[in-house]
Amino acid sequence: MASRDKSSTSRELIAAARALLAQVKGLAFKSPVTHVYNPLEYAWSAHEEYLQRFGNGKKRAVFLGMNPGPFGMSQTGVPFGEIAAVRDWMGIRTTIGKPRNEHPKRPVHGFDCPRSEVSGRRLWGLFAERFETAEGFFANYFVANYCPLAFMSASGSNITPDKLPSSEREKLFRVCDEHLRRTLEILQPDWLIGVGDFTTKRGRRVVGEMSIEVGQILHPSPASPAANRGWSGIVARQLQGFGISL
Repeated sequence: MASRDKSSTSRELIAAARALLAQVKGLAFKSPVTHVYNPLEYAWSAHEEYLQRFGNGKKRAVFLGMNPGPFGMSQTGVPFGEIAAVRDWMGIRTTIGKPRNEHPKRPVHGFDCPRSEVSGRRLWGLFAERFETAEGFFANYFVANYCPLAFMSASGSNITPDKLPSSEREKLFRVCDEHLRRTLEILQPDWLIGVGDFTTKRGRRVVGEMSIEVGQILHPSPASPAANRGWSGIVARQLQGFGISL
């Protein structure tokens, strides 16, 4: 990719994220969803910095997560954005606002959040083990989320996008598919790596006939018994099977 394109990809990603923000604002969600968090809105400054600093140039692989976790992207605006990884390894720390309708059981404290996102700690921890600097990792890799929204019930429990009513899910997925397609057009990766089954399936639909291979790695969620038994080693071997040696 020419140097001109390298310098423009982050700007194109930012423009795509702004378009995504505008599109999801027009969506409505009913019971059992009572609260919707959109980090692209209240944590835009951190998300924009993430794209600006690390979204430059063609990537070897894009890792795709599902949607913001309560102690990750919901706090930091960065996919899988565990506080320490974003603040200390990536060097991002900006003022984070508040969601429009904050759930009392899921407060947003930004970089002062006392909780740790286990999935993000595992994912970014693996990358930090293999790369001394974030810049070294992002030179060839990128991490994105399929859906920018976090959904909660009245009790504060998490509702994943695949559990939404079909009519709401279809409208949301059309918007998310479009944004993912645009992200892949901009970054031109050789591989799209779904973090878990859901994003792998959505990724395959979006890739279609694009010249991109699709692979899947084990999701780092602590709810997965397999992930609690040496997740980083399992994923390193899975990636090696795709010819990706971090």
